[in-house]
Amino acid sequence: MPDPLVAYFSTDDALRSRTVSATVLTGLLELPAPPARLSADWQRETLRLGLEAGDVEPLSLARSRTRWPDYRLCLQAMGDWMDSLGLPGLLEHSELALMACRGARYHHDAAQYGAAAFCNLFLSEDRGQDLHFPATDQRIPLQGGRVVIFDTAQPHAVINRHQDGFDPDDFPTGADCSQVFLSWELPIEQAGLARALGIDFDIDPTTAARLDQQQVWLDGAPAELCPETGRWRQIDARQSAQKSSE
Repeated sequence: MPDPLVAYFSTDDALRSRTVSATVLTGLLELPAPPARLSADWQRETLRLGLEAGDVEPLSLARSRTRWPDYRLCLQAMGDWMDSLGLPGLLEHSELALMACRGARYHHDAAQYGAAAFCNLFLSEDRGQDLHFPATDQRIPLQGGRVVIFDTAQPHAVINRHQDGFDPDDFPTGADCSQVFLSWELPIEQAGLARALGIDFDIDPTTAARLDQQQVWLDGAPAELCPETGRWRQIDARQSAQKSSE
């Protein structure tokens, strides 16, 4: 039977098709805690951004590096972990950002980052939150040093550890419940990474040839994700035509 999910992603001047990986690579690194001054700076910046429950936004990495004496140790620990996975040097050629979230609703990122996998290194202390992948019901406790690699087309959310799903009331205004993390965009076509995630390419070249934007299909039709449950559902023909014209 064909895979029910297909991601169509940009490569060079065309679109390719691929499977959606349910594999999550994870580890826990021993890292020095960020200096109190830097943690306070992150808290001020998230307040300035006005993050609401479910928001995910970039922070200033350049500013943080000037106040982060152990930044290079974090990069070295990440490089060593990648080496242990058989993915040497991959981080050096991947785009890096410093991010913050106040929880995260169920979503996927393949419409923008379909040609990538995310590699996230979480830096905040344990705040009783999990990274949840509803397709496999895998829950990964978030704490300083937690690292994950996953397919951008794989639905995910950051939720309260004692809840079954995302609830904005779990991230009240004024509470220190934000997560700060480094995030790399890894090239999904890199052979070692594709092999580690179990991704197959060009599974539907006919459809890929007639599309003009990155997207995910379910059972032969365009799909969208329910932000409450993280489940895929087909978009009806009228919605699909409207989305294509936007």
